[in-house]
Amino acid sequence: MAITRSFNTAIPFISGGKVVRWELGMTYTNGTSGSASFYQSEFSTIINSSTFGLSSDFTPKAEGSWTKAQLLSLISPITGHWDQVFASQINSVITNPTVAPIPDNNYVIPS
Repeated sequence: MAITRSFNTAIPFISGGKVVRWELGMTYTNGTSGSASFYQSEFSTIINSSTFGLSSDFTPKAEGSWTKAQLLSLISPITGHWDQVFASQINSVITNPTVAPIPDNNYVIPS
């Protein structure tokens, strides 16, 4: 099954008429709803601007001047990690799920 990523979270935090922080996120989907291989997970991160005195990924600017490509470039360094986490989730939930142990109520204690 193909894994799809949907960029669907972009929440700007405004100060002084400019975006100073973004919450950005994606939904990862494996398979189609209703299929045995269906699995979905959401990932998000907070990215601060230079106004917080930290090393930053962007300089504050007006909310309306942002493009989708610019927002995607802000999260591109972390999506590789999200890819790995989602692949691990698929492996542990769909491909190789943990099998619950079954009690043997007929076991006889050796004498």
